Amino acid sequence: MTEYTDHHGPEGLLVRGTVVVVPGRGETRATYGRFGRRLAADAYRVRVVDAPRPDADDPEGALTRFAALVADAVAGAAGAEGVAEPVVLVGADSGAAAVAALLAREERFLPAGRPHAVVLAGLPGPDTAFTGGGWDDELDARTSCPAHRGTLTGDEQVRRGSLGEPVPGALLDAAYGGDIAVPVLLLAGDADPLADHPALARLAKALPKARLSVVRGAHHDVLNDLQHRSVAAEVVTFLETLRNELRPLVAVESSAW
Repeated sequence: MTEYTDHHGPEGLLVRGTVVVVPGRGETRATYGRFGRRLAADAYRVRVVDAPRPDADDPEGALTRFAALVADAVAGAAGAEGVAEPVVLVGADSGAAAVAALLAREERFLPAGRPHAVVLAGLPGPDTAFTGGGWDDELDARTSCPAHRGTLTGDEQVRRGSLGEPVPGALLDAAYGGDIAVPVLLLAGDADPLADHPALARLAKALPKARLSVVRGAHHDVLNDLQHRSVAAEVVTFLETLRNELRPLVAVESSAW
């Protein structure tokens, strides 16, 4: 039976939407505890699923199984009044590639056309690879946040060395195909050794509704690096803008910076 980790908002508040978080290579649901709690504090229902398992020999079968996992996660997150909308998928690393590939292949794999939007964080470049040595090198590629480094190191279920495992080419080809109709927030650290920034820029321009946000000083684990507060705020801003039909709620008229 598939298991999830749920983060609920403050009691008594209207749930503003449903967010399903999809971890990346080697990560566990615990990796996104801090991120999930922060979004839940703003009254979003957050459910973290297990990382998908890509299959280079059977990419279609792997996507079908992933679609079933996501559909089950969304359906199970329903409250007394049904699933709180909008429904947004947040994928990190290979999870981002799986989410993008799934939406590119089948936009309406959930009832009523859900999900309504996606966040792709730390999407690996099609021609990038981690070639570091031991665990310290992998941590350096992932993050400079002491708390996140401690979370990864202390979690016995985290697969060390997983960042060196290649993401199937078919998955990345689909992810970078630019065929996602729903709104997309792309998040990338400018210090991410696995990011292909020109390819991300091309993808953002190719998508009909996309925003590319580059986080200064952030590494591959852009949702969990030192800038995690600002990144979570960017995600919440995207969620709130989505609820307002992609019309920004705040416009800067004058600023000294």
